[in-house]
Amino acid sequence: MRAQQPPGRVERPRLRAGAAAFTSLAALAATGLVAGPAVGASSAGPCALPRTAAHHSLGLDTWNSAYPRPNQTLDAVMIFLSFPDSTPLTEPAELAADHFPATSEFFDRASYGRFKLRPHPRPGWTPMPHASEAYDIRRDWDAGKRAAYLRDAITAADEDVDFSQYDIVYLVADPDAPGVDSDATKVVNLDHPLEVDGTEIKRVVTVFERHPPDRNVLAHETGHVFDLPDLYRRPVDGKGDWDTHVGDWDVMGSQFGLSPDPFGWHKWKLGWLSRAQVTCVQGAAPRLVSLEPIDAPPAPGGTLGTRLAVVRTGPDSVLAIEARSSAGNDADTCTEGVLVYRVRARTASGDGPVEVVDAHPDTQACVERSVYPPLADAPVEEGETLTVPGTGIRIEVADRTSAGVWTVKITPPAAR
Repeated sequence: MRAQQPPGRVERPRLRAGAAAFTSLAALAATGLVAGPAVGASSAGPCALPRTAAHHSLGLDTWNSAYPRPNQTLDAVMIFLSFPDSTPLTEPAELAADHFPATSEFFDRASYGRFKLRPHPRPGWTPMPHASEAYDIRRDWDAGKRAAYLRDAITAADEDVDFSQYDIVYLVADPDAPGVDSDATKVVNLDHPLEVDGTEIKRVVTVFERHPPDRNVLAHETGHVFDLPDLYRRPVDGKGDWDTHVGDWDVMGSQFGLSPDPFGWHKWKLGWLSRAQVTCVQGAAPRLVSLEPIDAPPAPGGTLGTRLAVVRTGPDSVLAIEARSSAGNDADTCTEGVLVYRVRARTASGDGPVEVVDAHPDTQACVERSVYPPLADAPVEEGETLTVPGTGIRIEVADRTSAGVWTVKITPPAAR
């Protein structure tokens, strides 16, 4: 009998024969696990957490209609703002190229082509009525000065822009103006929408990035436009590590992450995965799942197979299991394997709605490149077994086929 291992650490079998025998069961995965039909989020099955009042709740049984859902083509206007106290040193076309087509390509890969972000950068500068320093731009912005900035920007641009034609608004400030703080880039949700051109503007992406900007920063901010939460941890005093919850995994954690492709749970919420690509593990019996990497495109002419496995752990929580590879947005990843993470629907943005389970808590990886090396080697690798702390759920990874599909056995506590 194998010695008991501490929860949260992987078990490695002494002989590869165990994994080989397990692999022989892989053929059962295709027939033994039947995903339901592709249906709308309102009937997404027993593993779909309920949407709660938490800011950017990760409940996905229904869609929050206050946000545009990115399962179609959306149009975004990009407006470039200059100030009377500074002459721009960079042309709008150069600033637009900092973000596009890279941001559109990021979402095209992440959504398997199901979402197209179509940018419409304005060709010239829109003059603001006041000096940049007058707005006192900063990360934790005075609400009154921020409102004045937005009002002045929309009013100035309205002479040339028909806002009714766009789903998303990017306001890009001259990065060289003296009062511009790059740390203030964020999405502003408006309690009272701005009414212009017969439409309501409910939120605006305010961009104050340097030239060139942080990598994937606009993809991160655009994620908020689609009701995705911040996954980083913000220290109370602003000091300390921000990336302890998810590390490099998912662009909503860090725009610098080595594996920025969105979590499968996010893709399910946004409509890029349907129930047909999600296996809900229920009951006491072990389940065998064949997982295609969440970051990989479907085979040419093929369709998406199972990309996400979910185990309900409470009324408002699940354990999510997905495979990660070096494909698509994760081309610079540090490690490949089966990633396990907790999702909590009642936890608000920035408070840890997602927490990656570290299968190798005593080690770290890619110290020179990772935003948080302790989680860079979090995935369960071939031949390893992880017992998830606090749940008793066991994740066994048998192998990875030549087609890149991972064979995973999920055992609930009652089955052990």
